[in-house]
Order: sequence, then structure tokens, then C-alpha cells
Amino acid sequence: MSNMSRISKFLPIFDWGRTYNQVTFTNDLVAAVVVTVMLIPQSLAYALLAGLPPEMGLYASMFPIVLYAIFGTSRVLAVGPVAVVSLLTAAAVGKIAIPGTPEYIAAAITLAFMSGIILLGLGLFRLGFLANFLSHPVITGFITASGIIIAASQMKHIFGINADGHNILEITISLRESITELNWITLLIGSLTTAFLLWVRKGFLPLLLKLGINQRASNIFAKAGPIIAIVITTLIAWIFSFTERGVKVVGEVPQGLPPISLPSFSIDIWTSLIGSAILMSLIGFIESISIARTLAATKRQRIDPNQELIGLGVANVGAAFTSGFPVTGGFSRSIVNYDAGAETPAAGAFTAIGLGVASLFLTTLIFYLPKATLAATIIVAVLALVDFSILKKTWIYSKADFAAVAATMSVTLIMGVELGVIAGVLISILTRIYKSSCPHIAIVGQVPGTEHYRNVLRHDVLVNPQVLTIRVDESLYFANTRFLEDRIYSEVAKKPDLKHVILMCSAVNAIDMSALESLNIINERLMLGDIKFHLSEVKGPVMDKLEGTSLLKDLSGDIFLSQHQTKKLINSD
Repeated sequence: MSNMSRISKFLPIFDWGRTYNQVTFTNDLVAAVVVTVMLIPQSLAYALLAGLPPEMGLYASMFPIVLYAIFGTSRVLAVGPVAVVSLLTAAAVGKIAIPGTPEYIAAAITLAFMSGIILLGLGLFRLGFLANFLSHPVITGFITASGIIIAASQMKHIFGINADGHNILEITISLRESITELNWITLLIGSLTTAFLLWVRKGFLPLLLKLGINQRASNIFAKAGPIIAIVITTLIAWIFSFTERGVKVVGEVPQGLPPISLPSFSIDIWTSLIGSAILMSLIGFIESISIARTLAATKRQRIDPNQELIGLGVANVGAAFTSGFPVTGGFSRSIVNYDAGAETPAAGAFTAIGLGVASLFLTTLIFYLPKATLAATIIVAVLALVDFSILKKTWIYSKADFAAVAATMSVTLIMGVELGVIAGVLISILTRIYKSSCPHIAIVGQVPGTEHYRNVLRHDVLVNPQVLTIRVDESLYFANTRFLEDRIYSEVAKKPDLKHVILMCSAVNAIDMSALESLNIINERLMLGDIKFHLSEVKGPVMDKLEGTSLLKDLSGDIFLSQHQTKKLINSD
């Protein structure tokens, strides 16, 4: 590997940067303008969701996306605040500080730093596989429940009342207790904005196409709904002085680029946030890598999961030192970036410049922006994440996956997002252990006229009363060895003329020490009954492990390369 290849592996910018040209620059610049327009309201909204000042949403969307452009492998992934991570931030930081206080802001910055360090560690030690413990059904269930909680948490801004809570029960109770404070003007703004944004998602694109605008331009303009809503509601709130009628607005947003910040290194804060930081890192990585792989596949590009961890880690560390909060790859902004024609991560750097310009010159224009408008933006965005169909799909296909999804959704809704994802992970792992501890075991026989051996319960096969061939469809380890032993002894007891037991290992990818000892015991007990114990179709890596063990030295029978060989050799016995 050349020096440049080594550098490109850890700094992908040296890969795509070598072929950068005028055409690519133009495409990236156009995409950046579109994404910038979208990110301004989205960044403000997600900061609001995280319980942070709105300008921190802009800050978290600037330098992190530049750092990801240098270290990340996706050409179109747009990094910044996202709904689920913002909710997790509010849930984690809300335990140790009051929203809006300097302590709360410092804790959110620290959480970004911790998340960045965890992601970097996972990437450097190539531990991206740990994210696989969060199965797709569990992630879908978690995101669905989180979407419901996020939407419910924003109702206080739609109603113009004060309410709080970290789960659906707390939020519902708090909303009910405060409903008498309802501000009708705020409710009107929030309701009409929500209805408008929902229409934009469904009806604006067909209208633009009907007017003769081309597909690409229509797709881009259809994403501008939040900007239209912000401009109109801000102007109305300013013209009619809604602040004097109790309508809550964003207020003064500091002008300027992100100030330098430092995370806290307090042991108490780190102890309180470490669990949340780990969960947030894994969830953010899974969401990001899923989007990156999907978009990369359409252009036949390659995504390196471990390098993605490093890219996201550096982005979060960058957020911590530039007054931001935890970030990851966002679905909606990445899709917009892709649809707008972005070809390289440079589009993200141009987006950061656009947001910097907005932060320097446009923040005064959003003083009268109603918080109800931002809440409507969040609600419409997260409703697209809600997918109840996963319950029906998993119920039909796998009851175990249904249990994991249902538990994840229920615990998330009732007890909060952190306990919900922990429950999902634990149930997924326990379900997998249970399944593998009771593996599928088949008695097999020869399909007439072929060299194939299949389950006697599923096919019309030939069997020999003196031979028992048993196939286990699982790797053998401590949790399932006793199950295998019991099944073999049970089958042996049914066959008084039995002389040979063959363990067909075509589906066995590993045998641990407990399973090795169990096979030794099976061999010894069968020998006492004058029955030979054979192995067939043992895979190479498994055979390498067995070489030199007592099993091979003491095995009463033979090891056959193929199952069909056992027929010829045993018949000649």
C-alpha cells in the first residue's frame, strides 16, 4: 500500500479531493445552498428540542460537518443535530441540570465530547460491530416510540403552555395540568403551520410538477416548506405584535460564529452522563451508517464503518469545542443533499459556510419567530419516523422480534428513551441466546437417487435403522450443548439396533470448550453402548480448532468430508 493510499484510508478527503473539478464544485455549491436553507429552521428546532438556546443548533451544524467532510467516508451524509439524538440529549442532561441554565449548556457540551471520545475509541479499535447488538426491529421500535415522545413534548409550544416530562405519561399529565394556560393565538399558529407543513409533504410536490417545473427543481422547492412557514409566521408575529399577547418567540439570538467552549471534566458529571453517552453514540452511529450505506449503494460507493465512527467522533469532539451539542448523520438533510446533486463532502463544508453567514447576518431576523412554528417543524419531521407497521411485520415473521419491538416501544413510551433502548438491547440478546440454546436439530436421510441429505420430517428419504444421522443448525457453545446431548440420547433410546451416530456439522461454524467437552462425553457414553460416534462435513476453521484435541484422538468413529461418504463406509463396516 502506497503512502497516499494509507493517508486516504484515514483521511478520505485525500481520496475524493484528488479528482475535484469545476463541475463537482458547482454541483456541491448548489446542493449546499439548498441544504443551508433547510438547516436553518431545522437546527433552531432541534436545539429547542434539546432544551438549548436556538443558536446552539446553528453552532452544532457548522464545524462538525466540516470535520466529518475530512474524516468521513460518505460523499453525501450531512452531519448535525437530529431529532432522536436531541431528545436523548434532553433526557440525559435534564437529569443533572435545569434546561436553559449555564450548567445545562455545559453538560450538553460535555455530552458531545464524551460521545465523540466513545465513537473515536470504537473506530480506532475497529469495534463498529458492537452496534449490531441493536437489531433493525429494535431500532425501528425505538425510533417510533421516540417520535411519539418528541411530538408529544412539542405540544407545549403548540398550546403556548409550560409543561415537561421525559416519557409519554409524564408529558400527558403535565399538559393536562397546564392546559388552562392555553394561548389561543399560539394554538392557531401552531395548528395552521403543522397543517401547512403536512400539506407541503404530500401536496406541494405534485402541484409544482403540475405547473411544469422539472422533477429535480420540484423536489428541492418542496423541501422549502419550513422556510416559507418561518418567514410568514415571523412577519405576522412582528406586524401584529403577538409577543404582547403571550405568544412565545425565539427572541434575541447572538450574532457571530460559534464561540470556543470547553467540556467539563467533573467526575460527577461524567459518571452521570457516561451511560447516556454510550447509548447515544451507538444509536447515532447506527442511524448514520444506515443512511450512508443506503445513499452510497445508489452510486456504487464504499462506506467504511470504522472510519465512519472516527468521522462522527471527530465531529462530536468538534461540536464540544465550538459550543455545540451531540450530532450525527441526519436522514432528511442527507436525502436533500443527495437530491440536490452533492457529489463530495465538500458540499458539507460549503453548507457550514452558509450557516456561518446566516449566523453572522440573519439571526436578528428571527427575533419574532414563534416557537410554535419550530415545534410544528419538529412534529412534522418526526411523524415520518413513526412506523407502527413493524409490529405487524414482526408478529407475522418472528414472535421473538415482536417481543423485542413491543418491549422497546412500551418501555420507551412509559419509562423514557434510555431505558427503552436498554430494554431493547437486552431482550434482543436474551432472545438470541434463547434461540441458540435450543437450536433446530433434524434427523436426516438420503434423498433417493441423489447425494443430498434432508430432514426426515420434510422429505421422503432413505434411512438405515442401524444409522442415526443428526444435523444441528447452530454453532455449538456452552448454552446449547446439554440440549444436543439430551436430543442424541433420546433418539438413541428409540433405536435398539443402532450402531452408528453421525453428527452432521454443515451448519456448525464454531465449537467452544464446553461443547468440546460435551462431544467427548457423548463419544464416551455411546462407546459404552457399543455405538460408534462419527462427524461429517466439519468446516475447515472448526477442524483447525479440533486438531490435537482429545476428541479426535479418542473418537470411536471417523470424520467424513461429506455426508454421502458415510453411506459407503458404514455399509462396508
